[in-house]
Amino acid sequence: MSIGDYLYMAAIPLFAWMTFLIIRGNFQRKFNDDGERIDLVEKDKDKEK
Repeated sequence: MSIGDYLYMAAIPLFAWMTFLIIRGNFQRKFNDDGERIDLVEKDKDKEK
């Protein structure tokens, strides 16, 4: 196999791992430390006023 084939096989898991980290980070930013969705907590606070 050529060097390009080895680089391609190395790139596949790298890009899969990067995609996983991006999706996980986006998901984690939607929740606060108590496990509540940030956008829903803000809406509840606005309704209480």
